[in-house]
Amino acid sequence: MEVLKIATAGSVDDGKSTLIGRLLYDTKSLTDDKLEAIEKTSKKKGYDYLDFSLATDGLVAEREQGITIDVAHIYFSTASKSYIIADTPGHVEYTRNMVTGASTSQAAIILIDARKGVIEQTNRHFFINNLLRIKDVIVAINKMDLIDFSEEKYNSIKADFEELMSKRDYQDQKITFIPVSALKGDNVVNRSESMTWYKGQTLLEHLEELDRKDIFNVGTPRFPVQYVIRPKTEEFHDFRGFAGKVYGGELSVGDEVVVLPSMTRSKIKDIYFYDKKYKKATRRSSVTITLEDEVNVSRGDMLVKAGDLPTIDKQFTATISWMDSQKLTTGSKYVLQHGVNKVLAKVDRIHHKIQPDYSGIDAETDALGMNDIAQVSFKLNKPIFYDAFKNHRTNGSFILIDSHTNATAGVGFIN
Repeated sequence: MEVLKIATAGSVDDGKSTLIGRLLYDTKSLTDDKLEAIEKTSKKKGYDYLDFSLATDGLVAEREQGITIDVAHIYFSTASKSYIIADTPGHVEYTRNMVTGASTSQAAIILIDARKGVIEQTNRHFFINNLLRIKDVIVAINKMDLIDFSEEKYNSIKADFEELMSKRDYQDQKITFIPVSALKGDNVVNRSESMTWYKGQTLLEHLEELDRKDIFNVGTPRFPVQYVIRPKTEEFHDFRGFAGKVYGGELSVGDEVVVLPSMTRSKIKDIYFYDKKYKKATRRSSVTITLEDEVNVSRGDMLVKAGDLPTIDKQFTATISWMDSQKLTTGSKYVLQHGVNKVLAKVDRIHHKIQPDYSGIDAETDALGMNDIAQVSFKLNKPIFYDAFKNHRTNGSFILIDSHTNATAGVGFIN
Protein backbone atom coordinates (compact mmCIF):
# COMPACT_ATOMS: atom_id res chain seq x y z
CA MET A 1 0.00 0.00 0.00
CA GLU A 2 1.21 3.50 -0.82
CA VAL A 3 2.62 5.41 2.17
CA LEU A 4 2.52 9.21 2.39
CA LYS A 5 4.42 11.14 5.05
CA ILE A 6 3.01 14.54 6.02
CA ALA A 7 4.57 17.23 8.21
CA THR A 8 2.31 19.56 10.16
CA ALA A 9 3.09 23.09 11.30
CA GLY A 10 1.10 25.60 13.28
CA SER A 11 1.55 28.21 15.97
CA VAL A 12 0.48 27.78 19.59
CA ASP A 13 -3.25 26.99 19.87
CA ASP A 14 -3.83 26.92 16.12
CA GLY A 15 -5.40 23.50 16.64
CA LYS A 16 -2.79 21.29 15.01
CA SER A 17 -3.07 18.42 17.46
CA THR A 18 -6.86 18.72 17.38
CA LEU A 19 -6.82 18.48 13.58
CA ILE A 20 -4.75 15.31 13.68
CA GLY A 21 -6.97 13.85 16.38
CA ARG A 22 -10.03 14.65 14.29
CA LEU A 23 -8.48 12.89 11.28
CA LEU A 24 -7.86 9.81 13.41
CA TYR A 25 -11.37 9.92 14.90
CA ASP A 26 -13.26 10.42 11.65
CA THR A 27 -11.26 7.72 9.85
CA LYS A 28 -11.95 5.38 12.80
CA SER A 29 -8.23 5.02 13.46
CA LEU A 30 -8.41 5.50 17.23
CA THR A 31 -8.35 2.35 19.35
CA ASP A 32 -11.19 1.83 21.81
CA ASP A 33 -8.97 2.38 24.84
CA LYS A 34 -7.53 5.61 23.37
CA LEU A 35 -11.00 6.91 22.59
CA GLU A 36 -12.19 5.98 26.07
CA ALA A 37 -9.22 7.85 27.59
CA ILE A 38 -10.00 10.95 25.50
CA GLU A 39 -13.66 10.87 26.55
CA LYS A 40 -12.74 10.43 30.22
CA THR A 41 -10.13 13.23 30.24
CA SER A 42 -12.36 15.61 28.27
CA LYS A 43 -15.19 15.08 30.78
CA LYS A 44 -12.75 15.51 33.68
CA LYS A 45 -11.67 18.88 32.26
CA GLY A 46 -15.30 19.95 32.03
CA TYR A 47 -15.44 20.06 28.24
CA ASP A 48 -18.72 19.46 26.44
CA TYR A 49 -16.74 18.13 23.48
CA LEU A 50 -13.98 15.58 22.85
CA ASP A 51 -10.48 17.06 23.17
CA PHE A 52 -8.89 15.37 20.15
CA SER A 53 -5.49 16.96 20.86
CA LEU A 54 -5.09 14.29 23.57
CA ALA A 55 -4.67 11.75 20.78
CA THR A 56 -1.24 13.15 19.83
CA ASP A 57 0.40 14.93 22.78
CA GLY A 58 2.43 12.08 24.24
CA LEU A 59 4.79 13.82 26.68
CA VAL A 60 3.63 14.75 30.18
CA ALA A 61 4.75 18.36 29.59
CA GLU A 62 2.72 18.44 26.39
CA ARG A 63 -0.44 17.27 28.12
CA GLU A 64 0.03 19.65 31.03
CA GLN A 65 0.77 22.74 28.92
CA GLY A 66 -1.41 21.90 25.93
CA ILE A 67 1.50 22.42 23.52
CA THR A 68 3.57 20.23 21.23
CA ILE A 69 7.25 19.99 22.19
CA ASP A 70 8.71 16.94 20.48
CA VAL A 71 8.15 15.46 17.02
CA ALA A 72 5.54 12.72 17.23
CA HIS A 73 4.77 10.31 14.41
CA ILE A 74 1.14 9.30 14.07
CA TYR A 75 0.01 6.46 11.82
CA PHE A 76 -3.35 5.83 10.21
CA SER A 77 -4.71 4.19 7.07
CA THR A 78 -7.61 4.41 4.68
CA ALA A 79 -8.68 1.81 2.13
CA SER A 80 -6.31 3.26 -0.47
CA LYS A 81 -3.33 4.72 1.41
CA SER A 82 -1.30 4.64 4.61
CA TYR A 83 -0.24 7.88 6.29
CA ILE A 84 2.52 8.95 8.64
CA ILE A 85 1.97 12.37 10.18
CA ALA A 86 5.00 14.13 11.68
CA ASP A 87 3.40 16.34 14.33
CA THR A 88 6.01 19.08 14.77
CA PRO A 89 6.15 21.93 17.31
CA GLY A 90 5.19 25.44 16.27
CA HIS A 91 7.24 27.44 18.80
CA VAL A 92 10.25 29.48 17.67
CA GLU A 93 12.50 27.61 20.11
CA TYR A 94 11.60 24.27 18.51
CA THR A 95 12.52 25.23 14.93
CA ARG A 96 15.04 22.37 14.84
CA ASN A 97 12.26 19.87 15.66
CA MET A 98 10.16 21.17 12.79
CA VAL A 99 13.09 20.86 10.38
CA THR A 100 13.63 17.29 11.56
CA GLY A 101 9.99 16.32 11.06
CA ALA A 102 9.65 17.99 7.67
CA SER A 103 12.97 16.81 6.22
CA THR A 104 11.62 13.39 5.24
CA SER A 105 8.04 14.42 4.41
CA GLN A 106 6.46 14.50 0.98
CA ALA A 107 3.65 16.93 1.86
CA ALA A 108 2.87 19.47 4.57
CA ILE A 109 -0.09 21.02 6.35
CA ILE A 110 0.31 24.58 7.64
CA LEU A 111 -2.42 25.62 10.08
CA ILE A 112 -3.61 29.19 10.45
CA ASP A 113 -6.00 30.35 13.17
CA ALA A 114 -8.82 32.08 11.30
CA ARG A 115 -9.12 34.67 14.09
CA LYS A 116 -5.44 35.67 13.85
CA GLY A 117 -4.68 35.19 10.16
CA VAL A 118 -1.11 35.14 8.82
CA ILE A 119 1.34 35.84 11.65
CA GLU A 120 5.12 35.80 12.04
CA GLN A 121 5.14 32.08 12.81
CA THR A 122 3.22 31.41 9.58
CA ASN A 123 6.12 33.04 7.70
CA ARG A 124 8.58 30.80 9.53
CA HIS A 125 6.60 27.63 8.85
CA PHE A 126 6.28 28.45 5.16
CA PHE A 127 9.98 29.34 4.97
CA ILE A 128 10.98 25.93 6.32
CA ASN A 129 8.67 24.12 3.92
CA ASN A 130 10.15 26.16 1.10
CA LEU A 131 13.71 25.50 2.31
CA LEU A 132 13.05 21.76 2.45
CA ARG A 133 11.43 21.76 -1.00
CA ILE A 134 8.12 20.30 0.20
CA LYS A 135 6.22 20.12 -3.06
CA ASP A 136 2.61 19.94 -1.88
CA VAL A 137 1.58 22.33 0.90
CA ILE A 138 -1.95 22.48 2.31
CA VAL A 139 -2.86 25.72 4.09
CA ALA A 140 -5.62 24.73 6.51
CA ILE A 141 -7.40 27.84 7.77
CA ASN A 142 -8.73 26.47 11.05
CA LYS A 143 -11.33 27.52 13.63
CA MET A 144 -13.72 28.76 10.96
CA ASP A 145 -16.53 28.09 13.46
CA LEU A 146 -15.19 30.93 15.62
CA ILE A 147 -15.59 33.49 12.82
CA ASP A 148 -19.06 32.29 11.81
CA PHE A 149 -17.64 30.44 8.79
CA SER A 150 -17.01 33.77 7.06
CA GLU A 151 -16.05 33.43 3.38
CA GLU A 152 -14.88 37.06 3.38
CA LYS A 153 -12.43 36.45 6.25
CA TYR A 154 -11.21 33.24 4.60
CA ASN A 155 -10.50 35.07 1.33
CA SER A 156 -8.67 37.82 3.22
CA ILE A 157 -6.35 35.31 4.91
CA LYS A 158 -5.83 33.51 1.62
CA ALA A 159 -4.81 36.80 -0.04
CA ASP A 160 -2.32 37.52 2.77
CA PHE A 161 -0.75 34.09 2.37
CA GLU A 162 -0.53 34.49 -1.41
CA GLU A 163 1.45 37.68 -0.80
CA LEU A 164 3.82 35.62 1.37
CA MET A 165 4.15 33.08 -1.46
CA SER A 166 5.69 35.78 -3.66
CA LYS A 167 8.79 35.77 -1.40
CA ARG A 168 9.65 32.10 -1.93
CA ASP A 169 12.50 30.91 -4.13
CA TYR A 170 10.97 27.47 -4.81
CA GLN A 171 8.26 28.00 -7.40
CA ASP A 172 7.28 24.36 -8.01
CA GLN A 173 5.23 24.15 -4.83
CA LYS A 174 1.53 23.48 -5.13
CA ILE A 175 -0.40 25.44 -2.49
CA THR A 176 -3.95 24.34 -1.61
CA PHE A 177 -6.21 26.36 0.71
CA ILE A 178 -8.89 24.56 2.75
CA PRO A 179 -11.17 26.21 5.37
CA VAL A 180 -11.68 23.81 8.28
CA SER A 181 -12.94 23.47 11.82
CA ALA A 182 -10.90 20.71 13.41
CA LEU A 183 -13.02 20.77 16.56
CA LYS A 184 -16.34 20.44 14.71
CA GLY A 185 -15.00 18.30 11.88
CA ASP A 186 -15.85 20.67 9.02
CA ASN A 187 -13.92 19.87 5.80
CA VAL A 188 -11.47 17.56 7.57
CA VAL A 189 -12.87 14.19 6.52
CA ASN A 190 -16.48 15.17 5.96
CA ARG A 191 -17.69 18.12 3.89
CA SER A 192 -18.94 21.11 5.85
CA GLU A 193 -22.63 21.98 5.79
CA SER A 194 -21.78 25.41 7.22
CA MET A 195 -19.42 26.41 4.39
CA THR A 196 -21.41 25.60 1.27
CA TRP A 197 -19.55 28.47 -0.44
CA TYR A 198 -16.38 26.32 -0.43
CA LYS A 199 -16.36 24.10 -3.53
CA GLY A 200 -12.97 22.41 -3.07
CA GLN A 201 -11.98 19.08 -1.53
CA THR A 202 -11.90 18.19 2.13
CA LEU A 203 -8.48 17.70 3.70
CA LEU A 204 -8.65 13.91 3.49
CA GLU A 205 -9.97 13.98 -0.08
CA HIS A 206 -6.96 16.06 -1.10
CA LEU A 207 -4.53 13.72 0.67
CA GLU A 208 -6.17 10.68 -0.90
CA GLU A 209 -5.68 12.07 -4.40
CA LEU A 210 -2.03 13.07 -3.94
CA ASP A 211 0.16 11.05 -6.28
CA ARG A 212 3.60 10.37 -4.80
CA LYS A 213 5.06 10.60 -8.31
CA ASP A 214 3.94 14.22 -8.47
CA ILE A 215 5.15 15.27 -5.03
CA PHE A 216 8.69 13.96 -5.34
CA ASN A 217 11.04 16.43 -6.93
CA VAL A 218 12.31 15.21 -10.28
CA GLY A 219 15.86 14.02 -9.85
CA THR A 220 18.48 11.76 -11.30
CA PRO A 221 19.12 8.21 -10.07
CA ARG A 222 21.67 7.81 -7.31
CA PHE A 223 22.49 4.42 -5.82
CA PRO A 224 24.65 4.59 -2.65
CA VAL A 225 26.05 1.14 -1.93
CA GLN A 226 25.11 0.02 1.57
CA TYR A 227 26.53 -3.49 1.47
CA VAL A 228 28.50 -5.81 -0.80
CA ILE A 229 26.87 -9.26 -0.91
CA ARG A 230 29.16 -12.28 -1.28
CA PRO A 231 27.23 -15.43 -0.22
CA LYS A 232 30.21 -17.81 -0.64
CA THR A 233 27.89 -20.79 -1.00
CA GLU A 234 28.31 -23.51 -3.60
CA GLU A 235 25.25 -22.34 -5.55
CA PHE A 236 26.27 -18.66 -5.54
CA HIS A 237 30.02 -19.06 -5.38
CA ASP A 238 30.74 -16.30 -7.90
CA PHE A 239 27.88 -13.97 -6.94
CA ARG A 240 28.85 -10.39 -6.12
CA GLY A 241 25.97 -7.98 -5.65
CA PHE A 242 25.66 -4.44 -4.36
CA ALA A 243 22.75 -3.72 -2.05
CA GLY A 244 21.24 -0.29 -1.54
CA LYS A 245 18.31 2.01 -2.20
CA VAL A 246 17.59 3.88 -5.42
CA TYR A 247 17.08 7.62 -4.94
CA GLY A 248 15.86 10.24 -7.37
CA GLY A 249 15.03 8.18 -10.44
CA GLU A 250 15.08 4.70 -11.98
CA LEU A 251 17.80 2.23 -12.94
CA SER A 252 17.35 -0.48 -15.56
CA VAL A 253 19.19 -3.61 -16.69
CA GLY A 254 21.61 -2.57 -19.43
CA ASP A 255 22.16 0.97 -18.12
CA GLU A 256 25.77 2.11 -18.35
CA VAL A 257 26.86 3.23 -14.89
CA VAL A 258 29.86 4.92 -13.33
CA VAL A 259 31.20 3.82 -9.94
CA LEU A 260 32.15 6.75 -7.70
CA PRO A 261 34.73 7.71 -6.62
CA SER A 262 36.83 5.36 -8.80
CA MET A 263 35.10 6.53 -12.04
CA THR A 264 35.09 2.89 -13.24
CA ARG A 265 32.44 2.10 -15.87
CA SER A 266 30.26 -0.95 -16.32
CA LYS A 267 26.68 -1.94 -17.16
CA ILE A 268 23.90 -3.22 -14.92
CA LYS A 269 23.63 -6.96 -15.44
CA ASP A 270 20.78 -7.91 -13.08
CA ILE A 271 18.50 -6.27 -10.52
CA TYR A 272 17.32 -8.44 -7.62
CA PHE A 273 14.73 -7.98 -4.94
CA TYR A 274 15.38 -10.91 -2.61
CA ASP A 275 15.36 -13.90 -4.98
CA LYS A 276 13.42 -12.34 -7.86
CA LYS A 277 14.88 -10.56 -10.88
CA TYR A 278 13.49 -7.32 -12.28
CA LYS A 279 14.24 -5.29 -15.38
CA LYS A 280 13.92 -1.98 -13.58
CA ALA A 281 14.52 -0.55 -10.09
CA THR A 282 12.12 2.28 -9.36
CA ARG A 283 12.70 5.31 -7.17
CA ARG A 284 13.03 4.46 -3.44
CA SER A 285 13.19 0.70 -4.05
CA SER A 286 15.72 -1.34 -2.06
CA VAL A 287 17.45 -3.78 -4.40
CA THR A 288 20.65 -5.66 -5.12
CA ILE A 289 22.46 -4.85 -8.36
CA THR A 290 25.07 -6.91 -10.19
CA LEU A 291 27.39 -5.50 -12.86
CA GLU A 292 28.65 -7.05 -16.09
CA ASP A 293 32.31 -6.39 -15.21
CA GLU A 294 34.42 -7.40 -12.23
CA VAL A 295 34.93 -3.87 -10.93
CA ASN A 296 35.88 -2.88 -7.42
CA VAL A 297 32.86 -1.55 -5.51
CA SER A 298 32.75 -1.00 -1.73
CA ARG A 299 30.30 0.24 0.88
CA GLY A 300 30.01 4.01 0.54
CA ASP A 301 30.59 4.01 -3.20
CA MET A 302 27.83 5.25 -5.48
CA LEU A 303 26.48 4.00 -8.81
CA VAL A 304 25.22 6.70 -11.17
CA LYS A 305 24.25 6.71 -14.82
CA ALA A 306 27.06 7.53 -17.23
CA GLY A 307 26.82 11.12 -18.38
CA ASP A 308 24.82 12.10 -15.31
CA LEU A 309 27.45 12.55 -12.63
CA PRO A 310 27.02 14.55 -9.40
CA THR A 311 29.54 17.15 -8.25
CA ILE A 312 32.68 15.61 -6.75
CA ASP A 313 34.46 18.06 -4.46
CA LYS A 314 36.08 18.68 -1.07
CA GLN A 315 34.27 21.95 -0.43
CA PHE A 316 30.80 23.43 -0.77
CA THR A 317 28.37 25.96 0.68
CA ALA A 318 25.14 24.87 2.35
CA THR A 319 22.17 26.15 4.31
CA ILE A 320 22.56 24.91 7.87
CA SER A 321 19.89 24.42 10.51
CA TRP A 322 21.79 24.34 13.81
CA MET A 323 20.46 22.00 16.50
CA ASP A 324 23.12 21.94 19.21
CA SER A 325 23.53 23.96 22.40
CA GLN A 326 27.23 24.28 21.56
CA LYS A 327 27.67 27.09 19.05
CA LEU A 328 28.97 26.58 15.52
CA THR A 329 31.95 28.88 14.88
CA THR A 330 34.45 29.40 12.06
CA GLY A 331 37.14 26.73 12.32
CA SER A 332 34.90 24.25 14.16
CA LYS A 333 35.35 20.62 13.11
CA TYR A 334 32.65 17.98 12.77
CA VAL A 335 32.00 14.59 11.29
CA LEU A 336 29.88 15.14 8.20
CA GLN A 337 27.66 12.23 7.23
CA HIS A 338 26.47 12.31 3.64
CA GLY A 339 24.45 9.21 2.90
CA VAL A 340 26.59 6.23 3.83
CA ASN A 341 29.83 8.21 3.85
CA LYS A 342 31.41 9.97 6.81
CA VAL A 343 34.15 12.58 6.33
CA LEU A 344 35.79 15.21 8.50
CA ALA A 345 34.49 18.73 7.89
CA LYS A 346 35.82 22.13 8.95
CA VAL A 347 33.70 25.29 8.99
CA ASP A 348 35.46 27.59 6.52
CA ARG A 349 33.13 30.58 6.67
CA ILE A 350 29.77 31.67 8.07
CA HIS A 351 28.38 33.90 5.33
CA HIS A 352 25.20 35.15 6.98
CA LYS A 353 22.36 34.14 9.23
CA ILE A 354 18.92 33.85 7.60
CA GLN A 355 15.84 35.14 9.36
CA PRO A 356 13.25 32.40 8.70
CA ASP A 357 10.36 34.89 8.88
CA TYR A 358 11.46 36.44 5.56
CA SER A 359 12.66 39.60 7.35
CA GLY A 360 16.14 39.44 5.81
CA ILE A 361 19.66 38.28 6.71
CA ASP A 362 22.24 39.06 9.37
CA ALA A 363 25.66 39.42 7.75
CA GLU A 364 27.41 40.36 11.00
CA THR A 365 27.20 36.95 12.65
CA ASP A 366 30.26 34.95 13.70
CA ALA A 367 28.51 32.00 15.40
CA LEU A 368 25.31 29.96 15.20
CA GLY A 369 23.20 29.09 18.21
CA MET A 370 20.46 26.49 18.56
CA ASN A 371 17.65 26.90 15.98
CA ASP A 372 19.67 29.36 13.85
CA ILE A 373 19.63 28.96 10.06
CA ALA A 374 22.58 30.23 8.02
CA GLN A 375 24.71 29.96 4.88
CA VAL A 376 27.97 28.20 5.75
CA SER A 377 30.96 27.01 3.70
CA PHE A 378 32.83 23.80 4.55
CA LYS A 379 36.13 22.19 3.65
CA LEU A 380 36.38 18.37 3.81
CA ASN A 381 39.30 16.01 4.27
CA LYS A 382 38.22 14.02 1.21
CA PRO A 383 35.72 14.52 -1.64
CA ILE A 384 32.08 13.54 -1.51
CA PHE A 385 29.74 13.18 -4.51
CA TYR A 386 26.75 15.45 -4.08
CA ASP A 387 23.95 17.30 -5.86
CA ALA A 388 22.38 20.63 -5.00
CA PHE A 389 19.51 20.04 -2.58
CA LYS A 390 17.07 21.82 -4.90
CA ASN A 391 17.80 19.15 -7.52
CA HIS A 392 18.10 16.10 -5.28
CA ARG A 393 16.73 16.08 -1.72
CA THR A 394 18.59 12.92 -0.67
CA ASN A 395 21.98 13.45 -2.27
CA GLY A 396 21.94 17.16 -1.46
CA SER A 397 21.52 16.84 2.31
CA PHE A 398 23.76 15.81 5.19
CA ILE A 399 24.09 15.90 8.97
CA LEU A 400 26.89 17.24 11.16
CA ILE A 401 27.94 15.09 14.12
CA ASP A 402 29.80 16.33 17.18
CA SER A 403 32.73 13.91 17.43
CA HIS A 404 32.95 14.38 21.23
CA THR A 405 29.31 13.70 22.10
CA ASN A 406 28.28 11.77 18.95
CA ALA A 407 25.16 13.98 18.88
CA THR A 408 23.61 15.31 15.67
CA ALA A 409 24.62 18.97 15.85
CA GLY A 410 23.07 20.24 12.63
CA VAL A 411 21.56 19.41 9.28
CA GLY A 412 22.61 20.87 5.96
CA PHE A 413 21.15 21.44 2.51
CA ILE A 414 23.78 21.93 -0.17
CA ASN A 415 23.56 24.97 -2.41
